[in-house]
Amino acid sequence: MKVLITGASSGIGRDMAKYLSEKGCKLILVSRNTDKLKELENTLKTQTEIIQCDLSDEKSVFELYRKCKDKDVDFLINNAGYGLFGEFDKTDIHDELDMINVNIKAVHILTKLFLKDFKYKNHGIILNVASSAGFMTGPLMSSYYASKNYVVRLSLAIREELRRSKSNVKISVFCPGPVDTNFNNRAGVSFSVKSISSEYAARYAIDKCLSGKAVIIPTIEMKLGVIGSKLVPNGLLSAIAYNIQHSKEQN
Repeated sequence: MKVLITGASSGIGRDMAKYLSEKGCKLILVSRNTDKLKELENTLKTQTEIIQCDLSDEKSVFELYRKCKDKDVDFLINNAGYGLFGEFDKTDIHDELDMINVNIKAVHILTKLFLKDFKYKNHGIILNVASSAGFMTGPLMSSYYASKNYVVRLSLAIREELRRSKSNVKISVFCPGPVDTNFNNRAGVSFSVKSISSEYAARYAIDKCLSGKAVIIPTIEMKLGVIGSKLVPNGLLSAIAYNIQHSKEQN
């Protein structure tokens, strides 16, 4: 199996690459940081190709697909993504648009283009990395939460279309809570809830995806949180989310 992983230079993407290499998969690793990708490549056991790509740039995303479309990719993992903290009217719009480009547009483009190829072959797997935030509103991280809602709903809609067409192509969405990665520093938050390790998140996501699970949530606490969010009125849920987000702010 050949796997393409975006955001592979650190965190969950890096640990997914390590785990899939242990499983004997060939890898195409994508990130802006080629130095970190080369360091990672030296630790892997299987054939690995490195591609530098800025996923916030639409043209670069299409170019990434063109470079990979004839490489017999079997498994696409849209892992790259990040968050921003702050009130909506105070966060920098250019930072937000870059984040939306990475979290939504790049995921949309790669999912669509590889899905067409996979459907033609009637074989392939897509794993989109979202977040438990994808089931909620998120005051103080409104754009990030909204972007992950998009990834969740897009993935589940595609899954139903594939089911109805009786396709052998599979798609899953990974929705963890806090994970111990550089995400926290980039977003400018710190979590009061205990984070799971990046290694555990990566292995759990891959195993459940390969078993055909639709929505992958790695802890009981987050599963209960997602269920609870469906039972609470929107106004109250937003107020609760605000208080949780406000407690995360790094001082």
